[in-house]
Order: sequence, then structure tokens, then C-alpha cells
Amino acid sequence: MKLLILAGLLAGCLAQKPTPCKSPPFLTGSLTISTQNENLFAYAKYEYDSIGQRIRLRELGTYENKTFSYDVLLLYREASMYEIHRHNRSCTKRPLKGDFHPMVIPKDASLLGQVILGSSSGPGQGLLVNTWTGDLPNKAGKFLRTVTEFGCVPVSSLFRTKNFGWMALSYFNNVIGIVDPAQLDPPSYCQDAEVKAGDEEPVDFTSLFQKL
Repeated sequence: MKLLILAGLLAGCLAQKPTPCKSPPFLTGSLTISTQNENLFAYAKYEYDSIGQRIRLRELGTYENKTFSYDVLLLYREASMYEIHRHNRSCTKRPLKGDFHPMVIPKDASLLGQVILGSSSGPGQGLLVNTWTGDLPNKAGKFLRTVTEFGCVPVSSLFRTKNFGWMALSYFNNVIGIVDPAQLDPPSYCQDAEVKAGDEEPVDFTSLFQKL
């Protein structure tokens, strides 16, 4: 009987055509990044605030066969990026270029399909997701993005970059909300950080997935 009820619920969900959506404005979680040319693989913890246009990333990975760790805070409204060095309580500040792009499925995106990740055989064994494709902002390329049907929580994202070819992001352990809001503010020892000579060249989002 329970299987019949579950099957009926899933059939009802699948019968409704998915529509473009916006992810929660506050998210905390983890992600992995890998690239088509195999030069980069990284694991990162993140905090995301679309209202304040802030992102915090703590990365551990390999770039061109060299390991790196990286802790950055992106403040788009200030057009600033802080590279945070907790071991000696210091910061490097650099200008941040590019607009903030919230996690959304744009209205002109095309639905590729809706599937269940895992199994539909029993309660809690599967996750209903939608996969969309469309153009990156400013026609910079194409994206392929998968989000949950309920909540529009990111599952994976695939997009093309100039330096790496196709870049794949996989999200997991997502929590709606900011677990520690202080992580999205510069530490006290970074308040007086200034852009150093030679660091005037602005950085963009994709360059953060390699050691600068």
C-alpha cells in the first residue's frame, strides 16, 4: 500500500512541468570542482549569501599536480576579494571584477529532463531533480545545471571556461541558511588590509579555483 501511495505521489510530481526557479538566498555546504583538461581538482566548503552578494570558499585541491589550500571571501558589492591567511592572521586584498550571479535557473533556460536520483522503490531512497541548459550571463558560454524539484537546491553545474574547458561542480551536504554568519565578514585582522603593489589586476570567479 505504501509503495502504491509513493508511486502515486511521484507520478503526480512528474506530471507537472518544472518551471525555472531560484535557489534559497542563504546556503551553506560543500562542493567539488573538476575540469575537462584534468589540471584542477578541488574540494571546498562554501557559504553563499545572494542578498548581501557574498561568498566564502575554503578550498583544498591540486592544480597542475601541485597541492594548494585557499580561503577567500568575495564581497561583490565592494568589488573586493580577501585571501585569508589564518595561520598568521593576515589578509591579502584584491579587486574583484564581474557581477554577482545568484544561483538561479533563468527564465529562458530549456528543460532537458526530470529524473529521480537513487531509487523510487521506497520512501527516502530517491531525489527528484530537474536538469536545465541555457546561456551564461553576457553570452559567455553554455551551462548545464541540475537542481532539486523541491527547493531548487543546487546538485551539479557544468559550464565552459576559457582556461579549463568544461568545469564541473557537484554540491553536497547543503544546508539552507548560514550556519555561522561571521564567516561572511572579513576577520578583524583584515579590516585594514590594502591592495598590495602588483595585485591591482582584478580577479574573477573562475580564477579562484586555482592558486593565484
